[in-house]
Amino acid sequence: MTTETTVANVPYWINGRQATPKDARRLPVTDSATGEVVRKVPCADATDIDLAVESAKAAFAGWRATPPLRRARILMRFRDLLVQHKSQIAAVVTEEHGKTLEDAEGSVQRGLEVVEFATGIPHLLKGEHSEDVGAGIDSHTVRQPLGVCAGITPFNFPVMCPLWMIPVALACGNTFILKPSEKDPSASVMLAHLLKEAGLPDGVLNVVQGDKEAVNALLQHPGIAAVSFVGSTPIARHVYETGTAAGKRVQALGGAKNHAVVLPDADLDGAADALIGAGYGSAGERCMAISAIVAVGEAGDALVSKLSERAQALSVGPGDREGVQMGPLITAEHAARVTGYIDTGADEGAKVIVDGRGLVVAGHEKGHFVGPTLFDQVTDEMTIYRDEIFGPVLVVLRTETLGEAIDLINRNPYGNGTAVFTRSGAAARRFANEIQVGMVGVNVPIPVPMAFFSFGGWKSSLFGDLHVHGPEGVKFYTRTKVVTTRWPVHQDGVSLTMPTMK
Repeated sequence: MTTETTVANVPYWINGRQATPKDARRLPVTDSATGEVVRKVPCADATDIDLAVESAKAAFAGWRATPPLRRARILMRFRDLLVQHKSQIAAVVTEEHGKTLEDAEGSVQRGLEVVEFATGIPHLLKGEHSEDVGAGIDSHTVRQPLGVCAGITPFNFPVMCPLWMIPVALACGNTFILKPSEKDPSASVMLAHLLKEAGLPDGVLNVVQGDKEAVNALLQHPGIAAVSFVGSTPIARHVYETGTAAGKRVQALGGAKNHAVVLPDADLDGAADALIGAGYGSAGERCMAISAIVAVGEAGDALVSKLSERAQALSVGPGDREGVQMGPLITAEHAARVTGYIDTGADEGAKVIVDGRGLVVAGHEKGHFVGPTLFDQVTDEMTIYRDEIFGPVLVVLRTETLGEAIDLINRNPYGNGTAVFTRSGAAARRFANEIQVGMVGVNVPIPVPMAFFSFGGWKSSLFGDLHVHGPEGVKFYTRTKVVTTRWPVHQDGVSLTMPTMK
């Protein structure tokens, strides 16, 4: 595989080859651990989007006509290439995003699992058939692709989130345009190279780089049939409202404030270990990160003590350094934003148990580092509880009962993921039944579904009816057609009445 990740400018991928615009605006891409600019990314405008759409439109007829099994075989080869190049892709993710190499490889693996699911999609494209719905009349359904689809993906998972969309859309017979985050764009071009190497025809996948201008051009382009989005709730709402107003099918996954409830009967050591990983993994830059812990009854003091001990022991540094458990944040601006939230939490009266402000990593003084931060005695009126911080900040709230904890979570406007830690089957069953959240873990802190299920939240964490990947992904990227057939041996004459199946 050849890539352009070592050159100054990150390219587009149009019609099966790299394209570098001459006059585009360019934004810096930094090494999150050093703060140094390592690449520049061009920002697509409406003209660039037109080129990508025309490429995808031209490729659609041939790709749609390709038998589903042949499409699946290309994805099988793509899967093998992902395995071969996993370390190389992870290294680029670590450089631009900051997450540790192990975490980056894990995110590539979870995306790879969606590719594996997509190789079996020919089975899910089968329709239904009913014989003799009327005298001599049969009916059947078919699932057909939509056309040109687009994906707009976030910085926190520059490989996994595109792989939630691309393999499913392609397996269903669509062509695709990816607009990755401008903060860590290089992995997107690596994926395009690998798909071409796997045998994907030119134009079936296109990659455009850019920011809000590119997003709005995609949302308004009449040649795009559907848009998938993952990102913050305000932008998800904008994507959904703008895209649907333009007549597109849209799934827009938004932000989160994921809660974990810890009951007094839980294995507190096991829960603390799990919550440290769920809260501080990837420096908290996960839409499924646990950011709010609800300690019930007597669990509170002991749990906070165990969390504090573990948080202070974490090794923070550049993601490619052996032994580092938590890397930097994506940009200096985002690190400053997270530090500002910590300031606000302290000002509003929350108890600072572990303070991540002012962390300096020797040799990486300009890196975007914020240390693990833990608050106790947080209330639901505080800013650090209400807002999605998207950083290594855990807040602990207290309730007396499981019912109060459930009510607290259900009042929250987000509904992405949640978890409960308990040894009680009855308590776990009640929690899973009553909680108004799309993905639930029982003694599992990050309940991200496997690829053969679908990923998506409730309330302000999702705009649209269908989740990504899994069976709902197939439904999103196809539409159903009903065919009713009769092969008459003679004509009964003209009739203007409503046809009925007598």
